[in-house]
Amino acid sequence: MELNVRSTATAHAGREIISSPRWALASLSLVVLLASLGTSIANVGLPSLAQAFDASFQDVQWVVLAYLLAITTLIVSAGRLGDIIGRRRLLLTGIILFTAASLLCGLAPTLWLLIAARAVQGLGAAIMMALGMALVGATVSKERTGSAMGLLGTMSAIGTALGPSAGGLLISGLGWRAIFLVMVPLGLAALVLAGRSLPSDRQGSGPVKASFDVIGTALLVLTLTAYALAMTLNMTFLIAAVLAGGLFVMAQMKVASPLIRLSAFRDPALSASLVMNLLVATVMMATLVVGPFYLSRGLNLDNASIGLIMSVGPILSALSGVPAGRLVDRLGTNTVGLLGLVEMAIGCLALSLLPALYGVIGYVAALIILTPGYQLFQAANNTTVMQDVPADRRGVISGLLNLSRNLGLITGAAAMGAVFAFASAAPDMATASPEQVAFGLRAAFMLAAALIAGAITIGAVASRRST
Repeated sequence: MELNVRSTATAHAGREIISSPRWALASLSLVVLLASLGTSIANVGLPSLAQAFDASFQDVQWVVLAYLLAITTLIVSAGRLGDIIGRRRLLLTGIILFTAASLLCGLAPTLWLLIAARAVQGLGAAIMMALGMALVGATVSKERTGSAMGLLGTMSAIGTALGPSAGGLLISGLGWRAIFLVMVPLGLAALVLAGRSLPSDRQGSGPVKASFDVIGTALLVLTLTAYALAMTLNMTFLIAAVLAGGLFVMAQMKVASPLIRLSAFRDPALSASLVMNLLVATVMMATLVVGPFYLSRGLNLDNASIGLIMSVGPILSALSGVPAGRLVDRLGTNTVGLLGLVEMAIGCLALSLLPALYGVIGYVAALIILTPGYQLFQAANNTTVMQDVPADRRGVISGLLNLSRNLGLITGAAAMGAVFAFASAAPDMATASPEQVAFGLRAAFMLAAALIAGAITIGAVASRRST
């Protein structure tokens, strides 16, 4: 992929310096791949972990939840800290944390030590995800930001798709510890590559250096943790999330150097992009939550067939990410973003109708429509948000962008799953009839189409307000 990049020969005041731009972009791609791989590779190991530690499914599930909670609650703070102390420096620290925690996971003698190590690994991943995207601005020119964002989207999709299959092979051949130990050499490679190719952090030119908002960070972590737990346990946590969120907003209004500048949300483009990102992620999570139940109960497929069909989405994401980014550079973010959302809406409608008519073929055909639309939207939306962000705010804005996606995934898992179960009207989804499951699928993706229509409306309103 040809990228118009900044080099040491064009370093002037106000512009970043980079010595090996293509290798720098390669290092960011590997960083994003590792963080995504860490998310997906552990899921397939849960049965083996339950057997190895003689633990219940509820206990071993925290091996996944600890990682996801750490990313969700800390990604904004990681981005802000990178803005203050230097994004390259903190990214290298995050890679070291991720790699060391991967080693601890692979050597863990007890389940709870494994869970603790996964939380540390999630902290490293939060830093890697936030700053990997934030450092794009120091790697490629503004005109090629779309292509770079598309490449990072591709690497994220590859990590997500590779996790279950690679994890299964490693467990069958070497045991569960291998799914964590395999990330150690990959992490070391990312550390060496990033250390040698990423540009040095510039020292701030202002007379006063920004301080890190510890109280705001603690309140945001509390808010997001309570919200995430509310989606899986009970509504008491939702009340706690609302209260903690209110305290967080009050705190941000009073401190001199807030974690998040609330005035940033007055920008209609940024606010709209974050909301749209949340809605789109909510919809995409429905394919991961509702899809397996429909394929199993509605179409009576075996586990191998379900796994094969479920891999179609990530594979399509991996193939369409880079072309989507190039299209953004050629046609602009507004056009490509709208095209992606329209394609997603059509894909949701297809998922609600085609499987009932054509079975597996209809389901796969709908995914072929939906998934490239998602990558078009992601490339355009990420470029819109990150392209014109001031250098001293790239980390925190990247964190907010990733946070909105993670909150969408959490919300989608709970909300779309609840809609599916309610519409199916089955007392137990494990024994639901094919007709009940098919009706639940139809209702869930009709709602998904409505959510995408809402995203289109939000984007159109924001576009008018920005002009």
